[in-house]
Amino acid sequence: MIRKHSRQRDSIKQLLMNRTDHPTADTIYTCVREEYPNISLGTVYRNLTLLTELGEISKISTGDGADHFDANTQRHHHFICTRCQAIHDLQMENIDSVMEVASRHCPGQIDTYRINFYGICEDCQTRETDDKRS
Repeated sequence: MIRKHSRQRDSIKQLLMNRTDHPTADTIYTCVREEYPNISLGTVYRNLTLLTELGEISKISTGDGADHFDANTQRHHHFICTRCQAIHDLQMENIDSVMEVASRHCPGQIDTYRINFYGICEDCQTRETDDKRS
C-alpha cells in the first residue's frame, strides 16, 4: 500500500532522529506541536504506529504504561531504570551468541531478539544516597 507523504510524519521521525532519550508519545506530541500547533495526539499516535510497522522506528515498553520510541533501528540494547523509567542505549560488544543458546531451547525458529537490562540508574542511585544523608 502506498502511503501519502506527510510533513507531520516526517517531523515526528526527524524529532526522534535528533534525540537519544527515547521519548513517549506525549513528549513527542508536545514537541511536534511547536511546529504544527493543530496536530492532534491521535495523529501522533497513528504516525508512531505506522513508523513502527514500517520498521523506521522502534517501540520500547518499559512497564510504566507508556511506550517510548527510538529512531535507531539497528540492533542495540537498552538499560531501563526501574525507578524513573529512563532508557539508556548500551554501547557493548556483540552478544549475538544469545541466538544460538536460545535456539537450542526454542521449539521454533528465532529470527531476531531484543534485550533490555533493568536496574537503578546512576541518577536515582545518587538521589537515594543524598536522601539517606539528609
